[in-house]
Amino acid sequence: MFKGFYNLTSGMITHGRHLDVISNNMANVATAGFKADTFTATTFEDVLWSRVGNKEKTYIDLGNQSYITVPSENYTDYTTGSYDDTGEPLDFAIEGNEGCYFAFNTENGRVYSRAGQFTLDNDGYLTLPGVGRVLDVAGNEIYLMTDKVHGDSYGGIYTDGGAYLGRLGVYRFPEDAQPIKNREALFVANGQEPELVTDVRVVNGLVERSNVDLVKQMVCMISEQRAYQSAAQVSKMYDDLMTKTTSELGRM
Repeated sequence: MFKGFYNLTSGMITHGRHLDVISNNMANVATAGFKADTFTATTFEDVLWSRVGNKEKTYIDLGNQSYITVPSENYTDYTTGSYDDTGEPLDFAIEGNEGCYFAFNTENGRVYSRAGQFTLDNDGYLTLPGVGRVLDVAGNEIYLMTDKVHGDSYGGIYTDGGAYLGRLGVYRFPEDAQPIKNREALFVANGQEPELVTDVRVVNGLVERSNVDLVKQMVCMISEQRAYQSAAQVSKMYDDLMTKTTSELGRM
């Protein structure tokens, strides 16, 4: 009877973690360039199996019973989101190419994102609000000073008079070095820095939106909430039953 608490409590924790991921996806449904996460779980037996061993990687069989589920890993969906035609001169979008990103200089180093809803900071540099300054093909910050600009098909930026101001840097991560998403939903290099690509189309006046499917996330949230509530209710039944059992045994 007491073993049931392992299933119930671990299930509640796992469903709670899943709800956190879903909530974060839904909160960023309107965030330009955001990529949705998918939560996965595994059993405690599998976790132990993957961790108990020696330097020769020979593992010990721990048995076949498992009473606990645990969070495993969050997987990021890198598919391209929809595009909005804003017509704004400082808006840019990478056309297709799921593995390509704009680069930004921040206080904590370089980060990457598909978001292209740019503006000018107080010093006249092209920047992504709340993140940092946009980098060009040479890794330098792009100084514009004016928003009276337009872009070509490959990220080049020109004044309305035709003067060249710079070119947006677009970077691609190697297939064997997927980026890591940080707490701000930006991507950072995972040991191997991305490389500059120059053959990717960059469209001016468009913004790539989040790839979050709101209807799907709502369905997942309802399902997880019901599973969480069911586990909580059964856990209370277990508690009541054990309380009654111990009180009856005490009388005997």
